[in-house]
Order: sequence, then structure tokens, then C-alpha cells
Amino acid sequence: MTAGAAVAAVLTLALGGSVGPWTSAAPLPTPRSEVAAAVVDGRIAIVGGFLLDGSSSAQVDLYSPGQNRWSRLPDLPVPVNHAMAASDEKRLYVIGGYGEGFRTKLRLAIVYERGLWRRLPQLPAARAAGGAAVVGGKLYVVGGVGETGLARQMLVLDRRRETWSTATGPTPREHLAVTAVNGKLYALGGRTAGYDTNVKLLEVYDPASRRWRELPSVPIARGGTGAAAAAGMLVSIGGERPDGTIPSVFGFSFADQRWRPLPWIPTARHGLGVVAVGDRVYAIAGGTEPGLTVSAANEVLTLERETAPG
Repeated sequence: MTAGAAVAAVLTLALGGSVGPWTSAAPLPTPRSEVAAAVVDGRIAIVGGFLLDGSSSAQVDLYSPGQNRWSRLPDLPVPVNHAMAASDEKRLYVIGGYGEGFRTKLRLAIVYERGLWRRLPQLPAARAAGGAAVVGGKLYVVGGVGETGLARQMLVLDRRRETWSTATGPTPREHLAVTAVNGKLYALGGRTAGYDTNVKLLEVYDPASRRWRELPSVPIARGGTGAAAAAGMLVSIGGERPDGTIPSVFGFSFADQRWRPLPWIPTARHGLGVVAVGDRVYAIAGGTEPGLTVSAANEVLTLERETAPG
């Protein structure tokens, strides 16, 4: 165990946490890191990412939890890493990212529907290493790296008109986790530069008021992280820092607005896909050590339901 993992263990156990029980599911067919993930029609799409040789992938794998089986969607038009993905449960949106390596930030915007990828109007500005989520008729692209540094504005797609606009973003940071719950956006963790600049921030955005509000911070800072909502909680998984990947897992209860420790993930990773299907949270792919490493791990945490957020 690394020194960082030991510190995390002490904190987690002090808060009443434990290791396990997670279960393993069918591994991702092609190990990758810095993937994007979303749930489409009850299945989990894992999009793009880095391959072990450092090249970017155009592959999109689709996991069926009920069958514990992987299939393939058509490849993306271009290879990507650090892209963003979101879904309205019927359509899969893939936004931005880097092309090969970190040389080119993309203005890519595409949607998968009726068995085909279709290009949307390109982003008004390039964006990578952020997050995306659908709330109602809009797709929000949150945080990440823009053309001149950390992005300060969200990019917002009116999905009916297919036009882009901008809105105020959360505290600027990249490699954060973004998800939508009951009509609100949540932005968790991230970092301001390298993986020694991780933050603990949790912020929520209400589209009705167009304002971000800070919530209690996650107990351990994390960048290169993921999050998903299940069983009345926002579940925070994964990340990297100089002394290793982060194994601790925390859940933010919407009912009492408090963090609580959850069972540690068996395979600590960063740049992973984190999504929920029902009361199960899936952590798929990602790097097992800081920097360029890859994994095919598909690990599942089943949670007991709490009160849903209001």
C-alpha cells in the first residue's frame, strides 16, 4: 500500500468505512484509460480513451448488465481521449476531448441514434477533460480545459434546435466528475493543473436559477475521477495523485447533505467510467497507476436505497 493509500485507509476507517463488498463483471474487451461513459437504454457505453501504446481509440463498447456481456457500437468518426459523454437514455452524445495525445483539443459534437453517428454543430470552443450531462432539453458541457486554459463557462446545447450557447460554469477545473440528478447538475472534484493539484469541491447547478452553489466537500481530494447517482447518494469513485491511485469511495446523501464512507474499490483507478444502473454503480476501465496505464476492470457496487433527492 502506498503512503497515500495508507492515509486514505486511516481516514476511511476513522469515519466507519470498510473494504468490500464489490463484485467483478465481464471485463472491458479492450483495456483503456481516460474514457467517457454514459448509460443508453439500460446499457453502459464506454467511449474512446487511451490505449496502452499511448494512441487514442475510436472504439465504443456497450455493456449489458442483465446479460453481463459486451457488444460494439460503430466506431467514432475520429479517435479521442478525455472526451465527454452523456445520454438522455435513448441517444448517446460524445463531446470534445483530445485527438492524439494532448496536442489537439477537439470541437467534436456527435450523437448516436438509429444505429448511426451523426454530427451536430461543432462546439463553439474546444473542450477536453471536462464532464457532460443532459438535463431536460439541454446538454451541458461542464469544466475541463478550453482553448486558453481552464474553462470558465459551460457550453449548452439546445437539443431540439441543435444550437449552442454558454452559461456560467462552476469553479474552473479539469478532470472532474459531472452528473445530473433530478434536474440539477453536480460537479465533483477535479484538479487545476497536474495531479498534485486535486480539489475537494462539490458544486450544484440549478438551471432554473442559473446559479452554482457549493455543497459539503468530498472528504479526500480527487482528480481524474468519476461519480454517479444511485440509492439516494452521489457516489464518488477514483482518482490519481503523485503517490498513487485513490481507492477510497464516498457517498453524498441527498437526504441529509452529508458524506459517508463506502466500501473501497478493489482496483483503484483514474480516468475511468463511472455510471449507475438502478442501485448498482459500475466503475469501468481506467489507469491503475498515475499517468498512462490502462485497465479492463469492470467492478460493481450494489447500494441500499436511501431517500431520493428533492
